[in-house]
Amino acid sequence: MKRGNELQLPHAQGRCALLYALLAAALILPQAAGAGEGGTSHIMPGANATLVDLPPTSPGGFFKPMFINYQGDASAKVPTAAGVVANLNADANTLVLGGGYGFETTVLGGAHYSVAAFLPYTWLSISGNSQALGGLGIQNSVSGVGDLTVVPVLLGWKSDNWQYDFLMPVYAPTGSYEVGRLGNTGLNYWTFDPIVGVAYNNAKSGLNAAIHLGYAINTENGATQYKSGNYLHLDAAVQQIIPLGSGFAKIGAEAWYFQQVTCDSGAGATLGCFKGRTAGIGPVLGYIQPVGKEKLLFEAKWLPELDTENRLTGDYLWLKMVYTF
Repeated sequence: MKRGNELQLPHAQGRCALLYALLAAALILPQAAGAGEGGTSHIMPGANATLVDLPPTSPGGFFKPMFINYQGDASAKVPTAAGVVANLNADANTLVLGGGYGFETTVLGGAHYSVAAFLPYTWLSISGNSQALGGLGIQNSVSGVGDLTVVPVLLGWKSDNWQYDFLMPVYAPTGSYEVGRLGNTGLNYWTFDPIVGVAYNNAKSGLNAAIHLGYAINTENGATQYKSGNYLHLDAAVQQIIPLGSGFAKIGAEAWYFQQVTCDSGAGATLGCFKGRTAGIGPVLGYIQPVGKEKLLFEAKWLPELDTENRLTGDYLWLKMVYTF
C-alpha cells in the first residue's frame, strides 16, 4: 500500500510515496498576513506553499513537527490587547506538533480525502510604547500553547503531472489570552480559511511548482469587541529536485502576497479600517531521505517581508520535518 503524497522524483523507480499535509499553522505571534488586531492573524507566509504542504493523494499517516522564528517591528500605531501601541518590536519562537491521516476511499469524483491537526507552543518577547500611558515603554515575555488548527477537509485530485486541491483549515481560540497584556499566545477568535490550489510535478525534469489562493474569514474577539478584517492570501513556490547521496535535494523559491479586503470593525477598532498587506520572496532548501518503506523530508526556508502596510515587518525562518508511516 502506498503511503503519503505521491511526489514523483527524477530518476526514481516508480513513484516515491510521500505524505505531506497542509501546515495550517496557528502560530500565535505578531507575524501574520493582514493587519487586524495586534497586526496579526492566524495565517502566515510559508504555511501552505511548497509541495510538502499539499493534501496527500495516498493513504497513510504522518507526523510533522515544525519550528518557526519571527522577528519584526512596526513604527506605526497598532491595536493590541494592551491598547494602541507604537514602535512595536517582537521576537517569537514557535514549535508546532502536527499530524494526520489519508483515507483509502476517494470522494467527489476521485478526490483523496485526509484530515489533520496542528498545535503550536510559542515563546514571545514583545515591547512598544503605550499610547494610553503617554508613550511610556512597556514590554512583556509570555509563553504557552497557541490556537489549535483543525483541518477536517483536505482534498486532492491527481491528473498526470497535475494536482488540484481544496483545503478547509479552522483555527480555534484555545491559546492563552488576557486583555491588558501586551502579547498573547492566543488570538481569542475563530478563523475559517477555505483554500484552492494547483500543483505541477514533472518526474523527468524534476521541476515542481504550486500555487494556492485562500480567503480567511475572522470572527470577533469578544473580549475586546474587535473584529479583524478578512483577507485574500496567495502563496506560490517553484522547486527543482535533484538526486543527491541516497536521497534527493530540493532547491527553489517561495513568494506570497496577502491583502486585507474588508475593514477591521467593532467597538474596539479605534484606529478605523486599518487594512494591511504583506508580500515577499525567499529561498527554500530541502532534502528527501527514503527510510525503508517510509520517508523523511527536511525543509528550511528564509522568508523576508519586502512590502508591508499596517503590520509588523520582519523575517520568517521555517524548519520543517515530515515522517510518513
